[in-house]
Amino acid sequence: MPKGYIIGHITVRDPEAYKEYVVRDTPILQALGGRFIVRGGQAQVMEGETLMRHVVIEFPSYEAALAAYNDPDYQEVADIRRRTADSVILVVEGTE
Repeated sequence: MPKGYIIGHITVRDPEAYKEYVVRDTPILQALGGRFIVRGGQAQVMEGETLMRHVVIEFPSYEAALAAYNDPDYQEVADIRRRTADSVILVVEGTE
């Protein structure tokens, strides 16, 4: 069964307030089976345009990734991200 991924492209507008999102979302997503693969490390845009920060969270399946994103506890914390950053969030099915 292919794994699932939540992929985020984010530009933080309020770094101090955004810290609360990072602290609170991590245990929720990990408890739901997520494993952070990429989280804000160095990145270089080679083509096109994107936001400043990138996050990739791996889940056991696409369905698990969708369920994690839609989880009520996560959605409550996601409101912090929505208030403090611009973001594009995708749920994507892997190849294996």
